[in-house]
Amino acid sequence: MTLPSIIAIDGPAASGKSTVGERLAKELGYLFFDTGVMYRAITYAAMDRLSSIDDEAAVSNLANAVSIDVRPPSIQDDRQSDVLLDGQDVSWEIRRPEVEANVSQVSAYPEVRRAMTSQQRRIGLRGNVVMAGRDIGTVVFPEAQLKIFLVASIEVRARRRLEEILSRGGDASYEAILSSLRRRDQIDSTRAMAPLKVADDAIIIDTNDLTIDEVLEKVRSLMPACS
Repeated sequence: MTLPSIIAIDGPAASGKSTVGERLAKELGYLFFDTGVMYRAITYAAMDRLSSIDDEAAVSNLANAVSIDVRPPSIQDDRQSDVLLDGQDVSWEIRRPEVEANVSQVSAYPEVRRAMTSQQRRIGLRGNVVMAGRDIGTVVFPEAQLKIFLVASIEVRARRRLEEILSRGGDASYEAILSSLRRRDQIDSTRAMAPLKVADDAIIIDTNDLTIDEVLEKVRSLMPACS
């Protein structure tokens, strides 16, 4: 059996992409690449370097000027990967709440998506990578040998996100998370460029009633189909 060099895992926010993708990558000895970190990185850069993220032209120009790289974690501090912005490690800076609050707006700019897609392909073409996002199988790597699309109800996803935040010592409410996810789903599914949708050849896995181990087992069972 020949393992797929590029595995695409797509789905809406909090559907389990990162958890499943990270564990699968560790099993295979692959890089786990959550492409959302690219949009977080450009959002962080825009907030740090520009007067306003509302200036689409300025943000787009910045997206075309910066260099973002994603590599295996070099520090064992629970990070999924190293995220480098123009050579600077911003792996945790991009997780700040203010970045989270603005990333949907920045990621909806068409030129930002074009710039980030180009950088994502550059990294993915190194091979041996599990890529998680919303448009991997449709736009970034339509040639990926294995495409998975994870789905779950918004209520289940909100509970999972709340549990994740609380487990890290954070503070959040279920209602606020639910509202945020609804807004994120609306933006992701209706944006003009690269909206969230299922690739024609993707395999849909409903995770509502599945544990992470059960989802992983389903993904493993699909590997022979890629040989």
